[in-house]
Amino acid sequence: MKCPNDREKMVIKRSKERTTFRGIDLKVPVEHYVCPGCDTKAGTVDQTSVIQKTVSDTYRRGVGLLTGREIVEGRKKLNLTQEALAKRMNVGIASIKRWEGCQIQSKSMDHSLRLALKGQSAGDTCSGNRSFSIPRIKSVLKQFESALGRHILKKNDKMLFAVKYLWYADMVAHRELGESMTGSTYAALPFGPQLNNYKDLIDNIMNADESTAEPLTPEEKRIVNCIATKFPREQMVYDAAHRELAFTKQPVGANIPYSDSPELREA
Repeated sequence: MKCPNDREKMVIKRSKERTTFRGIDLKVPVEHYVCPGCDTKAGTVDQTSVIQKTVSDTYRRGVGLLTGREIVEGRKKLNLTQEALAKRMNVGIASIKRWEGCQIQSKSMDHSLRLALKGQSAGDTCSGNRSFSIPRIKSVLKQFESALGRHILKKNDKMLFAVKYLWYADMVAHRELGESMTGSTYAALPFGPQLNNYKDLIDNIMNADESTAEPLTPEEKRIVNCIATKFPREQMVYDAAHRELAFTKQPVGANIPYSDSPELREA
């Protein structure tokens, strides 16, 4: 390769360079061509592709996600094709190809990847990898009441608005932590995401003893507080839920799978 400035022959140099990616400072090994005369740097398409993958994997390693190489090696240890791993995870083969390249998977998808690469089920897309718990529903809604400074659990109420807060809490927790908060399943109904069989659950939720539930973790409380800050008024969370692709793409009455949690845009 010749320098575009003085036409001198460029030489390959390897070094470590600092870069900021997604708010994290990284030190990444790079290879590129350098002009010995004017220090101009240039790279081939292949070199640029390698640098992109190196940045991606350095970032993933730093935040505790599987790297592309680790996914490939784990898949091959199980003698799985990309298609077989995709089926085990209930995702498209394109997702596996992207994750083995330089696309960064969400925390929830990383959790599913780890399960699948251990030979286990990648989880229940309806309950979000957690057992259903009515007391925990009550506990999460009480946490919302504390964060919002008002009651959202109301007597003789269909929980039209309260469930929208609950749905966001479960979906965001699945996206960020790899499992939902309550194990609830949700249906796409004309008035938004709603608990399956909600009419049979409302009295049980209202009468539940939340002190018997598994305590919310600091991360779960943080998620609840962030959602409450984002949607301080009930109408705001109601309208936002109606705009989410995870809801709008489902036919009326269909379950909303937790595998769509990465598609959330409002929270």
